[in-house]
Amino acid sequence: MAEQAQYEELIRQFSAFGAVKRELGRIMPSDCPGGSAAVLTLLGRHGDMRMSKLAELLAVDMSVTSRHVAHVAERGWIDRSPDPADKRSRILHLTPAGRARLAEMSRLTCRMLAERLSDWSDDEVSQLTTLMTRLRASFDDCRVPHGSHNASHTALPSDTEPRPPTTPVVEQSPRTPAITK
Repeated sequence: MAEQAQYEELIRQFSAFGAVKRELGRIMPSDCPGGSAAVLTLLGRHGDMRMSKLAELLAVDMSVTSRHVAHVAERGWIDRSPDPADKRSRILHLTPAGRARLAEMSRLTCRMLAERLSDWSDDEVSQLTTLMTRLRASFDDCRVPHGSHNASHTALPSDTEPRPPTTPVVEQSPRTPAITK
C-alpha cells in the first residue's frame, strides 16, 4: 500500500489537473459548453439512448440533463424521437451535424494533446492512458449514485489515528459533468 505522502502528492496532482481540463475546455467551440460536449461525446460513444440513461452517465439530475439536451437539440446536433417501447420517453440520437461537431471537438482536443505531449514517448502516453483507465475503474467511473457510500473503504495510514467527530456534509447539488473522451 502506498504511503500517506504519496496520497497527499496525488491529491495535489488531482487539483492541478483542473488546469488541464480548463485548457481543454477553452479550445472548445464557444457554442458548445462542457455539458453539451459531454452529451455529444456520450451519444457518440454509447449510441442512441433515453434521457434517463444519459442523466445516469452524466451523473446529474434530469433537470440538468434536460437543459443540456435542449441546448444541443436547438443547434441541430441531436434529434429526440418517441421511444417505440414507451411513447412518454424520448430516444436521443446524434444528427449528421452532431457527428460533425463531435469530430471537430475530437480533432481540436487531439491536436492540443499532441502539442502538449510532443516530448512524450508513445509508451509514456500509453502508460498514462492505462493508469487513468485503471483510476477511473477504481472509482467506478465516478458515477456512484447520489448519496451512496462505498462500503469497501480502504484505510489510509492516518485512518488509524483518532479523529475529532465531524458533522456530515450533505451535498445539495449534483456534480457537474466533465468533458469525456
